Amino acid sequence: MFLPHSRHHNSTYFSPTLRTFALGLTARLALTGIVLAMVGINAQEVRAQAPDNRIAADIDTRSYRIPAGALDSVLARFLAQNSALLGGDTRLTQGRHSPGLSGNHTVEAGLAALLQGTGLEAIRQPDNSYLLREAWEPSASGPGVTALAEVLVTAGGSDRTEGTGSYTAAHLTSSTATPLGLSLKDTPQSISVLTRQRLDDQALGSVREALVQTPGISVSDMGSERYTIMSRGYAINAYQLDGVLTTLDMTTQTVGQSLADLAIYDRVEVLRGASSLSIGVGDPAGTLNLIRKRPTRDFQGHVSAGIGSWDKRRIEADLSGPLNDTGTLRGRVVAAHQRNRTHIDYFRQEKTVLYGVLEADVGAATTLRAGIDYQEDDPRGLMLGTGFPLFDNNGTQTEFTRSTNFASRYNTNRTRTTTLFGKLNHVFVNDWALDIGLSHIKSDRRYSVVGGYTANSLIGASTGLLRLNQAIGQTDQEQTGIDIRLGGPFTLLGRQHAFVVGASHNEFSDLADYVSQNTTNGFQLPAWNHQGVPADHLRYNTDSDTTIRQKGIYAAARFSLSAPLALIVGGRYGEYTNTYRFLNRNTAYAFSEEYKSNGFFAPYVGLTYDLDEQHTLYASYTTIYAPQMLRDRSGAILKPREGINYELGVKSDWLDGRLTSAVAIYQIRQDNLAQADDGYTVPGTDNTAAYIAVKGARTQGIDIEINGELARGWNIMAGYTYGQTKDANGARIATTLPEHLVKLWTTLRLSGDWHRLTLGGGMTWQSATYRTGTPWWAGRELTARQGAYPVASLMAHYDFNENLSATLNINNLFDRKYISSIDTTFYTGIYGTPRNATLNVRYKF
Repeated sequence: MFLPHSRHHNSTYFSPTLRTFALGLTARLALTGIVLAMVGINAQEVRAQAPDNRIAADIDTRSYRIPAGALDSVLARFLAQNSALLGGDTRLTQGRHSPGLSGNHTVEAGLAALLQGTGLEAIRQPDNSYLLREAWEPSASGPGVTALAEVLVTAGGSDRTEGTGSYTAAHLTSSTATPLGLSLKDTPQSISVLTRQRLDDQALGSVREALVQTPGISVSDMGSERYTIMSRGYAINAYQLDGVLTTLDMTTQTVGQSLADLAIYDRVEVLRGASSLSIGVGDPAGTLNLIRKRPTRDFQGHVSAGIGSWDKRRIEADLSGPLNDTGTLRGRVVAAHQRNRTHIDYFRQEKTVLYGVLEADVGAATTLRAGIDYQEDDPRGLMLGTGFPLFDNNGTQTEFTRSTNFASRYNTNRTRTTTLFGKLNHVFVNDWALDIGLSHIKSDRRYSVVGGYTANSLIGASTGLLRLNQAIGQTDQEQTGIDIRLGGPFTLLGRQHAFVVGASHNEFSDLADYVSQNTTNGFQLPAWNHQGVPADHLRYNTDSDTTIRQKGIYAAARFSLSAPLALIVGGRYGEYTNTYRFLNRNTAYAFSEEYKSNGFFAPYVGLTYDLDEQHTLYASYTTIYAPQMLRDRSGAILKPREGINYELGVKSDWLDGRLTSAVAIYQIRQDNLAQADDGYTVPGTDNTAAYIAVKGARTQGIDIEINGELARGWNIMAGYTYGQTKDANGARIATTLPEHLVKLWTTLRLSGDWHRLTLGGGMTWQSATYRTGTPWWAGRELTARQGAYPVASLMAHYDFNENLSATLNINNLFDRKYISSIDTTFYTGIYGTPRNATLNVRYKF
């Protein structure tokens, strides 16, 4: 039986007066949205009687502010702001530029202005869509005319990076930072987007590989199959799938989201900074939003095969297109399989990915999407714990070969994750939209391992002795998330504004059973032959169960105060419960802990000012509320982390919108920041590390990022970040994270006789890191260091024809040896991957 014991905490960060005002503001915003939605729905009946049956987008005049730029990007940005449909041959827009659009226009007038001087025109069709064509072409409806291959672009259809060939995402709208669906330039926070082209160019097949290349992000590995995403001094634990929040519990290692293969995703959006408005509770680090590929209106697909270092083999297939003559029903399937050894002795990986999705136009204004994805990971010979021991019994920092494995070749750790998802979008005639997103994830993990126990251990300097550990376990996870939002434009005092109101709910359950045994010694590195048999004879003796529930309502509005100035205000009211139960059957030790927040409010304020058509200044303010289940030396749960996130910056478009840049400065202030309490453990546990809550922690830094096309065929991504965290006394903390981080990647398509060849290359560089402390198991001060280091890479891509291509990638070109991660709790390390290469051949149709 579990011993009942609960603790209840309430958020006290905001004064009663401020909380009352904030709740009142949210209620007023929500009421305003409901009234506006009702007005819009009633207006639908009136507008349906328009004499020529034109769609509302052709009747309404709305305000636009779209800078000059590449025609395809400008058109995508225009269509993202209305419900118009535009068809035509995509080749027509290539190499053409648009003068942009400013002022109030109908859709028809706006298209005409955007196409001025391009030699193209948009012709209205009987179904109220538009056809893009050369200005001299005869009517598409005339006799004997062969129709162009149709490529349909809509507001939703422009919400993808696939097929753009670009590193920029200026045409996208994003709800990762706010639920308003703003363009990246109008979002007053730092967001990086890894487009499909970028993922393909660098052969970034996993979330971890993508994040290593993302500006401002550090990846801290936690063993062979786990890692933590670090941003602005803190861990990102907030994952969204198509904008629907999920819960991630790294301690169980059943982490389907972080292991996700990127074959099924269009792009990766990474928000740096607090995101309380969009996710509720969470760290000030940011949010990761994985956007799935959607079915296309035209048939397309590809098959690919790849080989690489350490016997890597990968095959992939992706098919998409209409399932009926009208294209109102579309489908897509993706499948991938990969097997490889690794640079670590006897550690090998295998994974299988399956994805299927259907999308249907249920009427002229409603789209329904539903799908399933499945991934199975089956690694063998994985390392135990969180890496290799950083110190020997003399207190000296250790040095191993990068291939050293402390585990048996027979170790297993199979993880299976199945996700069911759905999305409903309905656009009312007044351009208000209802969005409902659903996600249900079910994961299970089964492991059996034996080997040297490296965590909290000093290895024998001359003997190579460690404790021997053997363990088996199983974990079953299930979670359901839902997000419902209603939003759209409204007119007030002669100007057009936007409003959204919504609600979200996420329920997460993790049930773990395991047994783990250590010997005093028994593992000797020099004599280890990796032949240890996994401990299948053991019987489970420990239960560790976690249940997390989070629900909230939110509202936000974007007010156009003047042509260049916009104000974003909003807030989220939420409730959060985390229940943890532990039982050791052998010792009959059991406890139950519960953290419960009966209500917290997170306000959000943002301001943007367009200096001109190229440059936008912004400022944002949001709060931080992050419950934590870590405990101090007395066994008490630490209070929630609470604080404030400030950010100031400027976002710019260059070279007619083909290149974008962002510069930001930020400051994060927090109380109750958890830090390891060196020398102490939690009483009544198996030497679980204790933590202390630090008050007055302050993190500040700079973000600089450039994305896009420097010249025709020359893409670039460059980023520099600086960040430092100090406690109230001015002492630096979080020293295992680099203060300086530089990331660069560029590709150049050659011209003339070499136009089929694209060359690329890049590097990442980070400043030195270290960890100093006096752990309870060592009895002395220990310091581990990793100096500054660069890692370079190269790429060559060749198009044999329109369908067949090959890409060669070489990573860690100069074979630099470095510790990529220093674990702050267990004093272990992980080496970075040595030089490796992959060759991928793709045939598209």
